[in-house]
Amino acid sequence: MKFKADRATLIKSLAHVQNVVEKRNTIPILANVLLKVADGKLTIAATDLEISVVEEVAAEISREGAITVPAATLYEIVRRQPDNAVIELDHPGGDAPLALRAGRYATSLVALSVDEFPKLDAGKLSHHFAVSAAELRGLIDRTRFAISTEETRYYLNGIYLHAIDGDAGPVLRAVATDGHRLARVEEPLPAGASGMPGIIIPRKTVNELRKLLDEASGEIEIALSETRIQFTIGALKLTSKLIDGTFPDYDRVIPRGNDKILRVDKKDFNDAVGRVSAISAEKHRPVKLSLAKDLLVISAASAEQGSAAEELGGDLVDYQSGPLEIGFQARYLSDVTDQIKGKVEFVFADGAAPTLVRDQDDNSAVYVLMPMRV
Repeated sequence: MKFKADRATLIKSLAHVQNVVEKRNTIPILANVLLKVADGKLTIAATDLEISVVEEVAAEISREGAITVPAATLYEIVRRQPDNAVIELDHPGGDAPLALRAGRYATSLVALSVDEFPKLDAGKLSHHFAVSAAELRGLIDRTRFAISTEETRYYLNGIYLHAIDGDAGPVLRAVATDGHRLARVEEPLPAGASGMPGIIIPRKTVNELRKLLDEASGEIEIALSETRIQFTIGALKLTSKLIDGTFPDYDRVIPRGNDKILRVDKKDFNDAVGRVSAISAEKHRPVKLSLAKDLLVISAASAEQGSAAEELGGDLVDYQSGPLEIGFQARYLSDVTDQIKGKVEFVFADGAAPTLVRDQDDNSAVYVLMPMRV
């Protein structure tokens, strides 16, 4: 195998694939990236057995073949080359190392045979549809903060994606919850997604996909079955196993009878929560919301640091119900309100019941927050 590629082209692809490589693993080949030249094309791939990323890359081909080399080492060597460098990689075959040249620089890397590299076959994927990169970014950004990190409830360690009849017709809905907060976001159902199985996309896959979407525009092709999902972003394919579990009936925890409505500007509210919660260094510090007609007082207290409070009223707050006091974890409050662009609408029942949170001008997303004692 022998080819040349621009440093900029090569580093971009290596950055994509090496992200899925586990830094600590017991199978040496999984620390490697696959370089394959066939049919006049260069393909770069990596996998951790759960996720694989495969990308076709522009290159000047001299000789076909395939080899694997340490992903992190190759990435670091290429990264340190000058911006306009042309990288030449040459592997004569057998147990020989991979030779790398760039201008006056030369090195060699220990290579492992492709025979040991896992086969990256996605299998039969029964449902195919496309969504815009912007829509997919929105589904992820507005839900992933609520993904659980508690490994014992593994079925909550991802985003639940499914097709369902919403209030305004069929929708593609994404849901995540960690038991303390819930995020439910939807987009119009794409053609081809009807009848798809409900799937749980793992947290690592969600995070790697989101990085790739930063560079994406236009349509993202999605293909899935009950066990796997594949995202095609231009010349790159990300394929992942799905979580084998049953997502809980999230609909029953979304409150229906709440009737006390608070509307407040998102930035004013977030800034006040940040200032008040700074009184305590506790990771799970609570803040208290005290409500009266057109008045909101946000407060927090710490046994070590004292107390803090900030009052919002006048044109900043719209609340017409009776007095109410309720507490939330400060970070959970901010995580939810960060997803809202305009006015935040809180819908309360009482100080102990789950609270509904939504964007006053956007009904595509619904959030639920569990209160805490303050």
